[in-house]
Parts: sequence; C-alpha cells; structure tokens
Amino acid sequence: MQNYLETAVAALIAAAVALFLVEVVHRLTRRFGRRSLLLTELTDHAHRPFQVAATVLAVQFAVRFTTGYAVGESWRRLLLHLLILGVIATLAWLVACLLVVVEDTALARFRVDVPDNRHARRVRTQVVMLRRLTIAVIVILTVGVMLMTFPSVRGIGAGVLTSAGVVGVVAALAAQSLLGNVFAGLQLAFSDAVRLDDVVVVEGEWGRIEELTLSYVVVQIWDDRRLILPTSYFTSKPFQNWTRTEAAVLGTAEFDVDWAVPVQTMREELRRLVEGTELWDGRVCVLQVTDATGGMVKLRALVSAADAGSLWDLRCLVREHLVAWIRDNRPTAMPRMRTELGDANSNLPWQWVQPRRPARRLSDTEAPDDARVFGGSDDGDARSEAFVGPE
Repeated sequence: MQNYLETAVAALIAAAVALFLVEVVHRLTRRFGRRSLLLTELTDHAHRPFQVAATVLAVQFAVRFTTGYAVGESWRRLLLHLLILGVIATLAWLVACLLVVVEDTALARFRVDVPDNRHARRVRTQVVMLRRLTIAVIVILTVGVMLMTFPSVRGIGAGVLTSAGVVGVVAALAAQSLLGNVFAGLQLAFSDAVRLDDVVVVEGEWGRIEELTLSYVVVQIWDDRRLILPTSYFTSKPFQNWTRTEAAVLGTAEFDVDWAVPVQTMREELRRLVEGTELWDGRVCVLQVTDATGGMVKLRALVSAADAGSLWDLRCLVREHLVAWIRDNRPTAMPRMRTELGDANSNLPWQWVQPRRPARRLSDTEAPDDARVFGGSDDGDARSEAFVGPE
C-alpha cells in the first residue's frame, strides 16, 4: 500500500513541477516577446497544449521510475501504455499548434484589406491549404504511431507490407474521386488559378471564393447563397475569374433605340453621368453603335469600375439614367415599329422630313475618345495592343 501511495505522490509532484516550469517559460516568453509577433502567438496559442504535454510526460516518467516493485504486473503495463498514448497525442497536439502559429505569423505579413491584395490572397490560399494538409498528415502519423505501440499491430506489420501493393491498388480505385479532389486542391493552391476572395462566375452564378479546401470549394453567391463545388471542377471545367490579375473590370449596358437617336448627344450624357458618380474609376467610358438591323439601333455603353460590386451598381445606374433621359428628352428615339400604307397600285408616299435641329457633326474625321474601345486613350491603346498585337 505504501508503494502505491509513493507512486501517486511522485506523479502529483512531477505534474506540479511540470506545470510550474511551463508557467515560468510562459511568463518569460510573454515578457520578452512583446515586440515579436511569433512569440506573442506562441504564448497565446501554444500554452495550453504545452501544459498538457509536459504534465503527461512528467507523470509518465514518474510512474515508470517509481513502480519498479510491480515489474511484470498487468496494471503497470496498461497504465504505462495509456500514458505513452497520452504523450504521443499531446505531443502531436503541440506540434500542430506550433505549425499553426508559424503559419499565422506568415499570414500576418500579408494584408488582404488593401486595394492591391492579389499577392496576399495568393499566399493566404497556399498557407490555408498547407495548414489543412499539415493537420491531416499529423493526425494520420499520430494514429499510426499510436497503433504501432500495440504488439499485435507490430506483429502483422510484415503481412501488411507484403500485401501493400494489392491494397494500394484497391484503395486507389475506391478513393479515386477523393484523391482526385485532393490533388486538384493542391493544384489550385499553387497554380494561382483561383484564390480566396476571388470573384468568379461558375455554373452561371456570380460569386466570391469563400472557402477553399482539399476536397471542395465554397462560392458565396451575390445573394448570400452558397455553391459547393468539388475542387476537381476548377481543374476540369472552364470558369471566369474576374480578379485574377486585378479587381478592376469592364461592364456593358445595351439599349435598343430608334434610328432617330442622337448618338453623340447620348454619348455626352453618359460621360456627364459617370463623371458625377464615385462608382466610376475614371478608366473607360464608351458609347458605340454595335448593331443597326431589324428596324432598331443597338447602343452599347462600356464603363469600368474598381471592383465587380461597384461595376454592377454602375451598370444599373447607367441603364436607369439613360432610359429616363431618352424618355424625357428624346422621346422620338424610343423603340418604334413603323408601318407604311400604300394605295391599290402599291404606291408609297415617300416623304423626307427635315429634323428639327441640324445633326451635330464632329470637327474632324476621327471618332471621339468615348466612342472607341480599342484606342483613343492610354487604356484603349493598351487594350488594342493586347487583343490585336503591336503595330
């Protein structure tokens, strides 16, 4: 009875000493690491697993060295085995926390709340994917090491290695889809095809990459729905990434109007509208006649914005304003269907009616800047060279 009491007291003393030493290290680290982000993260996130791991390890050593009187007893073997399993699990927990702290410290150097955050989002995506992979590997290795502590598992190790080829083939066939998604997730993380917070168009839906894992991708659609797609979707099917190089994008608003529409006057009205709103980023403002068939003229207003959300609001504003402008100021430009009636001999009374005011003409033969998409400005010249090639 006295031996058991001594073992319990030794275990309690070992646990107390371990907790005391961990607390001393914690306070020293907190005091001298105020200016270090890494040490601050360590004191905040690794303190608890460090306490548990040190305590279990100290108790394991105390029990092992104070139970020499019970060598060969089944209860001693069981207790030491349980303590060894606890040491393995807590050390794995501590290693995982240390790796997470290092990853969080690396992420803190790259801010995503700035306008030009493409590189930061790329690093963030890669670090998040590595974190998930790291934790998965640590869990698998921990379970494997814990299983190897059982003699029966070690005994069948040779047989398992002998049949590893057959089992590997069967497992690969059974988990083909899962493994394909895992490798697709790694490919997405390091190929820079898609990143967290990228604005994409998939399956006809416009949204933002909210979560990217090794097996699936969560797209937050503009109306707060969530579209869940396997990672292999983004490596096997085409999709639109609106923010791969930069967040600024172009958008159109199209109008079907009558041939009587004053294009240049409407172009000037569009320019006046966008210059008076903060949604426009000042890059592109173009109004062009893109079609003139079927008795109507199709006008396309091309505008630019700093991001996809601002572009959507700007396009809606352009439509709303120009529709009201045509209705109130140029009602003759509203879409109309013309019918001509002739007599029995099919004679049509053709007449030409002079317009109320003379048509406005440009001073030269060149189209104005806001009538050209590929030219007329620095941005238009760059777009022309990108799609046509240098002269």
